[in-house]
Amino acid sequence: MTQLNRTPLYELHVELGAKLVPFAGYEMPVQYPLGVKREHEHTRSACGVFDVSHMGQLLLRGDNPAKALERLVPADVTGLAEGMQRYGMFTNEAGGILDDFMIVNAGDHLYLVVNAACKHDDIEHLRRELPDNALEVLDRGLLAVQGPKAAEVMGRLCPEACDLVFMQHGHFDIDGMPVWISRSGYTGEDGFEVSVAADQADALARRLLAEEEVEAIGLGARDSLRLEAGLCLYGNDIDKTTTPVEAGLNFAIGKSRRQGGEREGGFPGADIIVEQLANKSAKRRRVGLLGEGRAPVREGTELFDANGQAIGRVTSGGFGPCVGKPVSMGYVSVSEAEIGNTVYAEVRGKRLLMTISKMPFVQSGYQR
Repeated sequence: MTQLNRTPLYELHVELGAKLVPFAGYEMPVQYPLGVKREHEHTRSACGVFDVSHMGQLLLRGDNPAKALERLVPADVTGLAEGMQRYGMFTNEAGGILDDFMIVNAGDHLYLVVNAACKHDDIEHLRRELPDNALEVLDRGLLAVQGPKAAEVMGRLCPEACDLVFMQHGHFDIDGMPVWISRSGYTGEDGFEVSVAADQADALARRLLAEEEVEAIGLGARDSLRLEAGLCLYGNDIDKTTTPVEAGLNFAIGKSRRQGGEREGGFPGADIIVEQLANKSAKRRRVGLLGEGRAPVREGTELFDANGQAIGRVTSGGFGPCVGKPVSMGYVSVSEAEIGNTVYAEVRGKRLLMTISKMPFVQSGYQR
């Protein structure tokens, strides 16, 4: 058996009674004694803390790291203001997505947070494509503090961080621990992501958990929260065969990189991606799906139109605790993607009615 890695919070997870499972090469908490549903609801009503230290944290340096990174992504990186964060994607020559990640302009360098399952491939990709010694791989802890009371909690630990707005980033101090904080997260709620030295991660997590509003939250609720928020999971909703336009991630394609833009194209798969965006030529589209009853419609479920013709497939699905209905995401042909259209999901031999829905399924709490 391959030895699983552990984050700096492994001992704390054990102490808290977490159920640990293999995930992206790590031994990670899928839930705590509170249970997935209550962890989900607690994050939506108060504040949850997630261990996301398994994700990759990278620094890009050099004479012009933004320009160098733009050769690999469709985002406008050179136009990203200092102290701001932006969503980005590595793409391949077929227009597919190799990974999605966050980019921070930290002044004289860029700070990237990449997905755990892709980080080794991302590191190799960057080492191949960037100048020598431009990439630094960090060993740090990363905690996500999420929920409508996240700012109240952070206000006691680091009041200055509460001056950030959504997608801003800064360097601060909590109880003598230097931290990098962004006002962001992957739950649809207001919140913060806090990077800290690996040997201080346990102390920071305990400090957060000492606040009465805070509960430890596992991967199970993280998945159901991001699904309600209409946010993609790499490997499910986006992958090497999915273009950003098909995935409805047009916002991540900088205006300067689009047709007629001052730096049009110039990234892998640009001929396909720019054309799909300019001419609306993508044949399928990611959509939200609302079910009836309580039976969840999960990944891999086939979708059909009223005439029984196959039109697509579900990529993520489950029961939305705060929606009160089954919620899913998937891809359907563009002709079937109109909001309010009804489709049918085949679950255990039965065709269950689902309605194409706007996303997110719940109201976002981002502080803009």
